Amino acid sequence: MTLEKLKFLNRLSNKSRNWPKQSFVYGCVSYFFVFPIFRLLFRGKTSGISKLPKTGGVVVVSNHGSHLDPPILGHALGRPVAFMAKAELFKIPILSSIISACGAYPVRRGAGDREALRTASRRLVEGWATGVFLDGTRQENGRVNEPKAGAALLAARTGCPILPVAIVNSHKAFPKGSFLPRFVSIHLKVGDLINPPSTRKKDALEKTTQEIKLAINLMIDKGLIKDIA
Repeated sequence: MTLEKLKFLNRLSNKSRNWPKQSFVYGCVSYFFVFPIFRLLFRGKTSGISKLPKTGGVVVVSNHGSHLDPPILGHALGRPVAFMAKAELFKIPILSSIISACGAYPVRRGAGDREALRTASRRLVEGWATGVFLDGTRQENGRVNEPKAGAALLAARTGCPILPVAIVNSHKAFPKGSFLPRFVSIHLKVGDLINPPSTRKKDALEKTTQEIKLAINLMIDKGLIKDIA
């Protein structure tokens, strides 16, 4: 392990003791806006929430089927999840305050992957659960199709565990290119933690990326969460 990584992990350990608390604005957005939309309009259900660590940095990785995914993932897990957002959004006064309070961080349009990686790493050092969509963009079938290695690299860089999450049916509720939602059930499933890659070598990153893809797609294949009698 390099000296640079040892120093990084020491900062991670020290700062994770004071993990980001839920802000007042975050609570209002979650309980008065996202929660009722998810639970009532989309008959939302969740399973496996206890698998999410209560404190410390964790890379939350999911499939991406619609624009509904960030708010659902960010508020249904029970602790703040930081996401990348276009820097232009932070120039809008009220919106900027809201998304900042909810943990979003700016990334300039056209900025390289290195800058995004450094910013996400800082969030993890601060103790945030940091959200990553494995394909990077929305997928019309709602599955993980062409996963990118960014989540695995982020985990390898910081030593943080990976939490696979499947968002079932969001691609049907708000299809790509649609202007109006369809009120079908959306369920969120949390899988078992996956260890970060031991190195940043390509083979190790690809192996972990495929492990994440398999975990998410298996949860999607099982379908909606069944009621327990």
